[in-house]
Amino acid sequence: MKVIFRVLRSYYGSSILNKYKSSSSFMFTSYRRSSDNTEGRTEVTLKYQNIPSENIRNFSIIAHVDHGKSTLADRLLELTNTICIEEGKAQVLDRLQVEKERGITVKAQTASLFYKSRVDDQLYLLNLIDTPGHVDFSNEVSRSLSACQGVILLVDANQGVQAQTVANFYLAFCQNLIIVPVLNKVDLKNANPEKVEEQLRVLFDIEPETVLRISAKQGTGVEDLLESIVTRLPPPVANRQAPFKALIFDSWFDKYRGAVVLIYVQDGCVKEGDIITTVYSQTTYTVKNVGILRPTEFNTGTLVGGQVGFLTCNIRSAKEAHIGDTIHLKDEPVEPFPGFKPAQPMVFAGLFPMDQSLHMEMKSALERLTLNDSAVSITTESSPALGLGWRLGFLGLLHLDVFNQRLEQEHNAQAIMTAPSVTYKAKVTSKKLIEKYGSDEFCFSNPMDFPDPTFTVALYEPFVLGTIITPDEYLGGVLSLCMEKRGVQKSSTNIDNTRIMIQCYFPLNEIVVDFHDTLKSITSGFGSFSYEDHGYELSNLIKLNILLNGNVVEELGTIVHASKAVSLGRKMVLKLVDMIPRQMFQIAIQASVKGKIIARETLKAYRKDVTSKLCGKRGGDITRKMKLLKQQSDAKKKMKMVGNIEIPRDTFINVLKR
Repeated sequence: MKVIFRVLRSYYGSSILNKYKSSSSFMFTSYRRSSDNTEGRTEVTLKYQNIPSENIRNFSIIAHVDHGKSTLADRLLELTNTICIEEGKAQVLDRLQVEKERGITVKAQTASLFYKSRVDDQLYLLNLIDTPGHVDFSNEVSRSLSACQGVILLVDANQGVQAQTVANFYLAFCQNLIIVPVLNKVDLKNANPEKVEEQLRVLFDIEPETVLRISAKQGTGVEDLLESIVTRLPPPVANRQAPFKALIFDSWFDKYRGAVVLIYVQDGCVKEGDIITTVYSQTTYTVKNVGILRPTEFNTGTLVGGQVGFLTCNIRSAKEAHIGDTIHLKDEPVEPFPGFKPAQPMVFAGLFPMDQSLHMEMKSALERLTLNDSAVSITTESSPALGLGWRLGFLGLLHLDVFNQRLEQEHNAQAIMTAPSVTYKAKVTSKKLIEKYGSDEFCFSNPMDFPDPTFTVALYEPFVLGTIITPDEYLGGVLSLCMEKRGVQKSSTNIDNTRIMIQCYFPLNEIVVDFHDTLKSITSGFGSFSYEDHGYELSNLIKLNILLNGNVVEELGTIVHASKAVSLGRKMVLKLVDMIPRQMFQIAIQASVKGKIIARETLKAYRKDVTSKLCGKRGGDITRKMKLLKQQSDAKKKMKMVGNIEIPRDTFINVLKR
């Protein structure tokens, strides 16, 4: 029997065996691998092409981190017989290794499902887009919503409304999408759906009778959710007789086919062999493959109005695949879609190869990875200490961490990532700087570009509007943390009898590194945090310089608020005194602001016992000892004046890296 199952698994795929175990029927055509099952592929293709636009529903699942988005996506795929999920292989839409390791969704994923309604007995095509929940990946959510007509707002019945729940709700609300509120994890013994429904009513004016209750893990209520998707969400507005017009809302890189772009077709149709043109770059391509995701690629040969699918056409560069671009058939121009608001990087860090001989390999890896993650901005940068590299812009610290991890795991590229910083703005009177930047105002993120205070009129730093939701018992500690991070409270709202929502304005530089971790520690893990851009505010910024024996080391400079300069300068010199190797002469490590020393540590020199040769049976005269010690002292002074302090590259790496 084991031999028979082994043969069947190798030919039909392992999913058929699970189906066989749970059912007396043994349907080869339903669960055989798509690459081998021509009859099954033809049936799916015919279903797909014959569904009218009125029977299509394009929707996303939005929620806070760990509220069960990926688990719900699994149940929807399973109940619609799109896939048969094997035991121990949950979260099938989380394909990246970093997603599986961290247990979070990083990249939005799409799957097309067929569902036959119990009400009207009609077949519907449901295009599901599973979105990330962390604030750093809100750009992924925004792009996904552009191809949808409605969303499922998923809330944990145990944890209640969280900070990112609020942010995602207003993201969908501002795009006029229909919102279906759903409470998940109602099977947990500590779940309190009535309390969470009241939170939804207070914050979003959602009536409790419109809220669905489900358990994505157990499958309870998911059938009713599918019916609600069909009945509550509107179909896309599509004209299949009009000229072809589609929106690019996502892309990823395939080393054999180039860029694979996800498109939402609003009008007309596109098929393999068509010649298409992009509006933004005015580049022409020949369509190679067209299909849908179930959730793996499934070629259909054509896409028509109202549908969501993928398309390949030999796009080989990240510069050619513009998210938000409009595509149309050659010589049949159309009115382009309103452009996406481009993702504004909020956190910047330097990236350098471990060895300069690997520079070209690192450059190639970056180009491929940025095609998968268009929110990352790249500019070249050079450092005397670390060599030639790049300045990368990210949406947040988690985005930076995930990008670095993907670079290592997916492209085997070992890199040095410097400490994160943010973008500042300066207004100057220097003619040289005005000619360089073309304006008296310019932005910079590298401390080496900090303008001379003599010619600086004003300096601005980015602020964000932060939303914190916490149990009221931790309110005192949270407010103290906000004050420590220079936060200014905007509002405070009682969600219910035990939880409170606080909104504060924060300097981005203060929250970008450790704010979230500290908040979780203070609130015993119950607090949540989300933020959105609030523009630039006038600020008292200064440049903190590090000096070694009076010489400024530009690579170690940093930009800080005047109120934090002394404490940060003290930390820097204490860190350096432990990291810089000792020399044959004494080294003064100093931190200075505007020429004033605010912190100092001394690195002692190696000391040779020059009087040791005088020891012995005959001993040594005191004058002889003093003469040798004076000669040693004079030599060290001379060496200190003319000697170069050699700082190994490893020291710069340890100081500059995160």
